Amino acid sequence: MEHKLSEHSLPHEPLPRSPSIESSISQTKSLHIIDDEITRVKDDQELNEKVENLLKKKIQEGDKNALFQLAQFYFEQELYDHALVYFQRASDNGDYQAKYQLGIMYYDGLGGKEHHKKGFDNMFQVATATSNHVRHIIPCAQYNIGRAYFEGYGVKQSNDEAEKWWLLAADDGNPKASIKAQTALGMYYSREETLDLKKAFFWHSEATGNGSLESQGVLGVMYTTGQGCRQNSDSAFECLKEASLRGNIYAMGNLVTYYYGKKLYTKAAELALKVTQIEKIEDISKTTDCLPAFIAKGIALGYFYYARCLDLGQGVKQDNQLAKKYYSKAFEYDGATAQRLQNMVTHGKV
Repeated sequence: MEHKLSEHSLPHEPLPRSPSIESSISQTKSLHIIDDEITRVKDDQELNEKVENLLKKKIQEGDKNALFQLAQFYFEQELYDHALVYFQRASDNGDYQAKYQLGIMYYDGLGGKEHHKKGFDNMFQVATATSNHVRHIIPCAQYNIGRAYFEGYGVKQSNDEAEKWWLLAADDGNPKASIKAQTALGMYYSREETLDLKKAFFWHSEATGNGSLESQGVLGVMYTTGQGCRQNSDSAFECLKEASLRGNIYAMGNLVTYYYGKKLYTKAAELALKVTQIEKIEDISKTTDCLPAFIAKGIALGYFYYARCLDLGQGVKQDNQLAKKYYSKAFEYDGATAQRLQNMVTHGKV
């Protein structure tokens, strides 16, 4: 299946954000825009120094919360070696948020070499915590534990354990649970090894209802093809259109497919051309929280269908030579998707 989950494709669940340390100290903001970049940088440096010095003073006065706050300040400044030291000190005092961040840092090698076992051990302590004041981060930690089991990082690979922890993190679709876990379960049940399309549809529906942009695009495809649900062209269009407007490139590529299948060639060509102009997949992934592999699939769809429009003169002026270049780019972005479409062309299905 095109929207299945593969090993080493999942992002971690970051610590739920609270207001930054800077915003809690800086009480007022200028009402005008400062155009002078040098002045802005100087102001930022002065604020950062003020924050750092204040938190260090609080630590000296015995404020245990300040240990985590300073560590988080360094983390947000990407001073990871400093952050690691203070997260460890806070963790030694029983701070579960610090343990969570240590798990992320060890897992991803921030502030030093990757140490997946240490990352797993710290995250596991959070995932199994019973304290009420950290319950808001427990589902996030449970998702990350599931990710570790699925990828086999820091622990022996186990699909069963991954599924168990993701189900805990997803909490029957609770909007306050881990939405990433809900999406991950949707993709997990789309894999050949763990195929259950009704479950996949259920979890993508839950995640979409809770705001998952990734799942909304997949849900549109499932409605289009009738995978795990009744085929519903109207629901497919609504999901794909809304997800596209929200920036889901995979949905945009599949919306091109939808338009082309309805013989709305001008719309298909216009949107396909827009998709072909998309670059910087990693940046888009960070902005939209969509997996790079699915962004690449969406771009490949755009290139292929624009090539097809050029090849046949559908919605655009016919240009066979230019079409060849676009076909080639489709294969560069995602060979499997492009080959699937090429096979459909060969059999007269596109």
